[in-house]
Amino acid sequence: MVQIGTATELTEDGGKTGKPTSTPQGGLTIQLKNLRIRSAEKQFNPCFGDLIMNTYEAKQAARKARYEERAGQAHAQSDAVASQASRIADAIPMGQPILVGHYSEGRDRRYRERISRGFEQSVELQKKAEHYANKAAAVGKGGISSDDPAAIEKLQAKLASLQAIQETMKAINAILRRHAKAGADAQVAALVDSGLTYAERARELVTPDYMNRIGFAPFQLQNNNANIHRIMARIKELQRAAERTETEQAGDGYTYREDPQENRAMFLFDGKPAKETRDVLKRCGFRWSPTRSAWVRQLTGNAQWAAKDVIRHLDALNQA
Repeated sequence: MVQIGTATELTEDGGKTGKPTSTPQGGLTIQLKNLRIRSAEKQFNPCFGDLIMNTYEAKQAARKARYEERAGQAHAQSDAVASQASRIADAIPMGQPILVGHYSEGRDRRYRERISRGFEQSVELQKKAEHYANKAAAVGKGGISSDDPAAIEKLQAKLASLQAIQETMKAINAILRRHAKAGADAQVAALVDSGLTYAERARELVTPDYMNRIGFAPFQLQNNNANIHRIMARIKELQRAAERTETEQAGDGYTYREDPQENRAMFLFDGKPAKETRDVLKRCGFRWSPTRSAWVRQLTGNAQWAAKDVIRHLDALNQA
């Protein structure tokens, strides 16, 4: 079990799907009732921490560094362009109007337009810098990827933490029911004595919510339990995927390959495929990968079915 009130902030809405998010300290957030729960989950952010990175985590770290570099370059360019536009604008005396009809009117207008374009370009570059900074911040925040070689171990650790939280919530509710007739003070004392929380949080637990409920509401337990079953199903799926062997099927002008190591299904062609073929590949979820020189998508059951549709299309074209 885990102790209530020691690490992670929880909220009231229960998280509809029960989807967890990670705090900067690596704790698992389960949206539950303005409480704090310490998770047993280890830090899984692939771009932070002192853990030794595997190949997927190294790719994530390289992607983050790449986005940060682009953000820095765009920010520096934005500052440079803004400074240049400001220096050009300093040449115009304060309050100096355009002399309409004067021989300098056209040149003055062009000069001012140049200043305006400079500041506009600076703003666009700043937006570009913010775009890449946001992409860098998002790297590693999307949960546990199936491409990660350690995905099964990480999911198992997350599953263990969710199960511990579930047992803790059930134990707290049981204590509250057992001491319901003794009153709130007795319930608080029982919770503190159990070691599951401390006095301040225990007092929050026995405070009725807008529906006069105390402890953890049924939907909070249901959401967390649904998340447990979701992760269990995903672990089984990844375990089945780990048992796959590399397969290759050659056709007329193409080769279809399933690579469990890269977790990718891919089509390789002798040359650039026709537009109709490219459209079918895109429609079936395959995207061009310059690094692999192939049309790829993540290796899943859906990908295998989609590959069969592509193969039928290719074979029909070759027979036509």
